Amino acid sequence: MMKNTPYPQGIDTPVTSSAIFMVATIAPGDDNVEKVKAWCADVAGRVRSVGKRVPDGNLSCVCGFSFNAWDSLFGSTRPASLHSFREFGVEGRRAVATPGDILMHIRADRMDLCFELATQLLLPLGAAVVVIDEVHGFRNFDLRSMVGFVDGTENPVGQRAVDATIVGDEDPTFAGGSYVIVQKYLHDMSAWNSLTVEAQERVIGRKKLSDIELDESVKPSNSHSALTVIEKDGKEVKILRDNMPFGRPGSGEFGTYFIGYARSPESLEQMLENMFVGRPAGNYDRLLDFSKAVSGTLFFVPSSDFLEALGQ
Repeated sequence: MMKNTPYPQGIDTPVTSSAIFMVATIAPGDDNVEKVKAWCADVAGRVRSVGKRVPDGNLSCVCGFSFNAWDSLFGSTRPASLHSFREFGVEGRRAVATPGDILMHIRADRMDLCFELATQLLLPLGAAVVVIDEVHGFRNFDLRSMVGFVDGTENPVGQRAVDATIVGDEDPTFAGGSYVIVQKYLHDMSAWNSLTVEAQERVIGRKKLSDIELDESVKPSNSHSALTVIEKDGKEVKILRDNMPFGRPGSGEFGTYFIGYARSPESLEQMLENMFVGRPAGNYDRLLDFSKAVSGTLFFVPSSDFLEALGQ
């Protein structure tokens, strides 16, 4: 980043083997709001304190805040494109909106680091927040999703990742920030595993073993990879995904926690519309016949400078 440009939170970090996703709401009362504001300035320090104990553990935490929480925490000047999560789809196949004021996306190469940081982040908040969803994700073999295909193949890297995810001159007050959507998906693995490998490949649009994209002549237009390509003015728009599998085999819960970062929520929302409504309408993502979204929230991730300034 250029000198004097606000420094982003650690959005584009190396791939890690573990993650904890926490979504919380702020309890009613001005005292609770003030406690959260003070906590914002302390997050980076707590990440450093825990991470220093295992220097090669790649520990990080990204914090985001929703439209509903923004004014009470930071005032009425908001990021230009921050709004409530927009639902897409029809009954039985819908990207649902669920509550959430704060997102904590904790990543590391060891789950004990994620667990310790989550504990230390929640400790000073006490009853000021209520955690409404907590998912512990794991890296599955060679970056494979719960349904067995490599995830995040098309992620941008380097400067392209910065360009795709970090707000710039289009909203100078919030430069260095990013938008993020999270969704929790549950999979019907019995139905999915009843498909042949070839049928699964047509649903995803890629070869299962090699991760090579199917040729356009044979890839269905309602495959997952076809509908998650986002275009604007004839050009592809990239987002940065860091999805993680999660589950509890004993209870039959198998899922994917989707998390997508972008410079504007418009690209993320276009992807969801393509998936849940279809392109054209009705030509929806076939993967949704096996996967159900049970949560959905949009957050804005302010720059590190923005958060640390709250403590001054």
